[in-house]
Amino acid sequence: MSVKFKPLADRVLIEAAPAEQKTASGIFIPDTAKEKPLNGTVVAMGTGKKDEPMTVKVGDSVLYGQYSGTEIKIDGKSYLIMKEADIYGVFN
Repeated sequence: MSVKFKPLADRVLIEAAPAEQKTASGIFIPDTAKEKPLNGTVVAMGTGKKDEPMTVKVGDSVLYGQYSGTEIKIDGKSYLIMKEADIYGVFN
């Protein structure tokens, strides 16, 4: 996936995972009750700081905080941009 946007320094551009459409028991969740996903995929990243290299890479599936990042639109698609420090971990 290629995005025409390059984050600076220690910032990461994340495509959030889609919100759950229904519960485990099969009940459909209305749009007003859907929770913001807390995981996504890194689609672009900066080069890091001089003394702190980046530890995530493009394509990593990551977990981040509920209030982390700022939602932005690029080419009509929504992404989150946040500092790498706001990422809690990477899924294996």
